[in-house]
Order: sequence, then C-alpha cells, then structure tokens
Amino acid sequence: MATALFIGGARSGKSSYAERQALAQLKQRMSEGVTAQLHYVATAIAFDPEMQQRIEQHQRRRGPEWCNHESPLMLAQTLAQFQPQDIVLVDCLTLWLNNVIYNDGETATKAMIEQHVQALVSALQDSPATIFCVSNEVGLGIIPMGEISRLYVDHAGWMNQAIAALAEQVTFMAAGLPMLLKGA
Repeated sequence: MATALFIGGARSGKSSYAERQALAQLKQRMSEGVTAQLHYVATAIAFDPEMQQRIEQHQRRRGPEWCNHESPLMLAQTLAQFQPQDIVLVDCLTLWLNNVIYNDGETATKAMIEQHVQALVSALQDSPATIFCVSNEVGLGIIPMGEISRLYVDHAGWMNQAIAALAEQVTFMAAGLPMLLKGA
C-alpha cells in the first residue's frame, strides 16, 4: 500500500498535479518492466450545468491511458477492487464527503459520517494499490453559517487529518505550487 494526499483550495492545481504524479509513477514502473494500470476514480455528481463543465474539463485533460470509474458514494467499495499493479487517483474526497452528507440530507449525523470516513480510511489502509487522493482544504476560511455546513467543514477537516496520518506523502497545493508537508 502506498498513499499520497494532495490537498489545497479550489483551483489550486491539486488535481492536475496529482495526475502528473500518477503518470510519473506509471512511467517509472514501465521503465522497470512492471505492468501497471492507471485508474481514475471520480466522485463528482453533475448537479448543474457548471458542475458538468468542470467534470468535462477534467475528462478532457486525461488521456486514453486512464480507466475511469464513477464512485460518488461507494468509494470504499470501489477502492477494494484494485490490485498491487494498479495506480489509482481519487478525485476528490471532499466531493465524496459532500455526496455522503447530501445523500442523507437533514438526517445526516456525526456518527453516520464518521462511519463512512472510517470505511474509507480502512479501504485505503487495506488496499495493495498505489493511491493518490485529492481533497480540498475547506477549513481555511470563515466558520460557515448553518449547522449542515459546519458539519461538512468539520468532518472534511477530520477526514483530511485521518488520510494525512496514513499517507506516506502529503502535498499542499497553492497557486499551482506544491509544498511537501510529509514524505520524501
């Protein structure tokens, strides 16, 4: 198991940087004569035309070497299918968390969210694949109004901490520039 976390704000460059790192991992393995497969696990749901455009922009940026998977809710189960030769990019954890909370709406509880996040953490720990995770840092701004918004921000922060704790490498992205927080 090898996990890397790329975290930053919106449009910080984290997704494209993570994609380049996954491609570099593929090229390295190929140069060593090791067979590998690139997988892109997308968590976004196109709730509106603008989000559909964002999704399409991400899709256009990727080449044919990527095997795409849509996993807006069942992320832990999706990660369980990958093998040691797989290089997996998950984009993005905070959209997945949003989907989890949105799916349960007003009935979303801290315990339910924690259960989903723990299942994700366990799936990452148990996976033999190399996994690159992209997540937004949403806790740098003001405290949001509304209980459900605060529930999301709090759990996004705790989720990012849990993933960062198990990751071998954590990179913070700002203005397209990577800042290594953990790892070599």
